[in-house]
Amino acid sequence: MRVEAFHKVIIFFFLLLTASFSLSAQKRKKSTDADQPQSIKERRVESFFTDGEKYFILEDYAKALMYYQMALEVDPNNATIYYKIAEVLSRRTGQEDLQKAALSIENALRLEKDNKYFYLLAASIYNGLSKFDKAAHVYEKMIETIKGTDEYLYDLAAVYQYANKPEEAIKVYNHAESVLGINEISSIQKQRLYLELGKTKEAVDEGEKLIAAFPEEERYLIGFAEVLAQKGERMLAIQYLEKFVHENPEESSGARMLLASLYRDTNQELKARELWLTLFDDPSIDLNNKVVVLGAYSTELNQARAHSNPDPAKEEFAMVLYEKLRKLYPEETNVHILGGDLYLSAGKNREAEREYFAAVKSGNVNFEVWQNLLYLETKLDQFDSVILHSETALELFPNQPMVYYFNGYANLRKHEYSEATGALEQAKKLSASNVGLVGEIDGMLGDAYYATKEYDKSDEAYESALKINEYNYNVLNNYSYYLSLRKTNLEKAERMSALLVKNNPDNPAFLDTYAWVLYARQKYREAKKIMERAITTGEASATHFEHYGDILYQLGDVTGAVQQWEKARGLNANSDILNKKIANRKIYE
Repeated sequence: MRVEAFHKVIIFFFLLLTASFSLSAQKRKKSTDADQPQSIKERRVESFFTDGEKYFILEDYAKALMYYQMALEVDPNNATIYYKIAEVLSRRTGQEDLQKAALSIENALRLEKDNKYFYLLAASIYNGLSKFDKAAHVYEKMIETIKGTDEYLYDLAAVYQYANKPEEAIKVYNHAESVLGINEISSIQKQRLYLELGKTKEAVDEGEKLIAAFPEEERYLIGFAEVLAQKGERMLAIQYLEKFVHENPEESSGARMLLASLYRDTNQELKARELWLTLFDDPSIDLNNKVVVLGAYSTELNQARAHSNPDPAKEEFAMVLYEKLRKLYPEETNVHILGGDLYLSAGKNREAEREYFAAVKSGNVNFEVWQNLLYLETKLDQFDSVILHSETALELFPNQPMVYYFNGYANLRKHEYSEATGALEQAKKLSASNVGLVGEIDGMLGDAYYATKEYDKSDEAYESALKINEYNYNVLNNYSYYLSLRKTNLEKAERMSALLVKNNPDNPAFLDTYAWVLYARQKYREAKKIMERAITTGEASATHFEHYGDILYQLGDVTGAVQQWEKARGLNANSDILNKKIANRKIYE
């Protein structure tokens, strides 16, 4: 606090204190020897009080209280000192302190009944003690005693509301209106109180009275309509809004926004859409209001798709609104975020990815936006972008496991195995509490460590994943297949691949794995049957035909084997080993 301001405050309270002595001072004559003891007493009080004020201003309330109490000991009939003690005690949170504050302010009011600040502090203390009846009595006494305090009628009415006495509150608001005129505070509060009492007609009358008094105040009409809607009177609210919009076509954007929302709430979707189309073209309407509207559509579309019940007409309309929004606010980050959410809800991944990317380029965004962007880029196989953007996201969110997850997955798909294992291990550390995610990460670590020929780490990761979920089909498939390639622990590989096919009998990739494990165990006839099942699915790849050829070769059908290899070459002409097999009519392993 500036020194000058400090001195001004001291002078003010010094004058306040001096005033409390005025009555006795007027009765005394000019100083004489006999007056000295009283003069000394006053100086001591003033000194203690001034020190109390100093510490009060410095917010050292313990010392302030000590000096006020010392002043009170010298002058126990000083109302101002009682007031200041009550003020200090009321700043504490304990109920005992508030009780003491109440006693002190009561003493102040007993000694001086025409100081409104005493009454106001008393009311505040009683409210803090939840003694609303006493608070109300204090306000009533102040308004009755001190001229110019009618404005506190609103505080009195509020106290009655806290005390759950709505009828008394209404009476006070009526009194306030008779003194201060019709106004927003009393009218809106009375509307709410009447509705809580189930007196809809009286609430409507209050709303109409306020609107009639201020016919051009759109916010009064909107407030009234909102109160009606909250109390289940939506159709009545719509009637008032429609009337206002009709009478004020150029000055009713807020009313039209609320009207459109209420149309939607009452299943009048076509009327709502007609209004939204014009409102979204209006640049004077706050962007946030439009974002809320379109966000609601996005949520509905998302829920509809989640329940396999898409609404193409609603999707199309939402997209029209969004294009209007993007045209008006091309640089707004939140608009692009909303666009991403909307397109994602509608299953339009490329458009959603475009909008999220625009959002992260245009400004600071939360983690969810980055996560959605990385998810969509992963889904669209844009692995270079995933790596680039995940590295940027890691600078902003270094403790988010999903960023490491996407980075690791993208590097794995790009065959950058060392980078993949580093990112995935970090993702695993940060995901300890998310068991399902840890299992998925372990499965990818198994793949990555196999690629770098760290087989012990690969097996350990796969085993960890299967402990979390023994039916993790991708892990069962890759683990058993890689064991067959290594010709290691083939019995385990067969058990895993057999379980895989039992639960997924028509999956060509899983059938191929099982057949190849049987091949590694030299169970060629069983392998042949399984591979034929895979091929009959109609989704066979070059690998299926090449493996089938190898199986036939081991069964002695060289011609059949070459035929299958040639089919494989038709799907994959760039395999040197395959070409060598065909040329020399023999297997190379």
